[in-house]
Amino acid sequence: MKRFGQTARLKPDRIEEYMRLHASVWPEVLDTITACNIRNYSIFQQGDLLFAYFEYHGSDYDADMRAMAEDPVTQRWWKLTKPCFLHHSLQEYYADMLEIFYHQ
Repeated sequence: MKRFGQTARLKPDRIEEYMRLHASVWPEVLDTITACNIRNYSIFQQGDLLFAYFEYHGSDYDADMRAMAEDPVTQRWWKLTKPCFLHHSLQEYYADMLEIFYHQ
């Protein structure tokens, strides 16, 4: 299992839209997340800053992320969510963080 922490910035005028979308995530999107071996997925928000945490329980992260990106429902979901990001025009969304401490 590998833990991921990620950050992103939202466009200030799209924060409420992003929050509204995530208050009712489509069940098919959640099914794809699960099928791609992601568990314990959380997104936190403070102003325009997002922090995401998830655990990857698979054996081929790149293949699972490709499968997610190829899912038609997830593609439709991303058409709604990705324009909310500050750097959407540069196709920059969540950036992985370096884990520097862990205590179980």
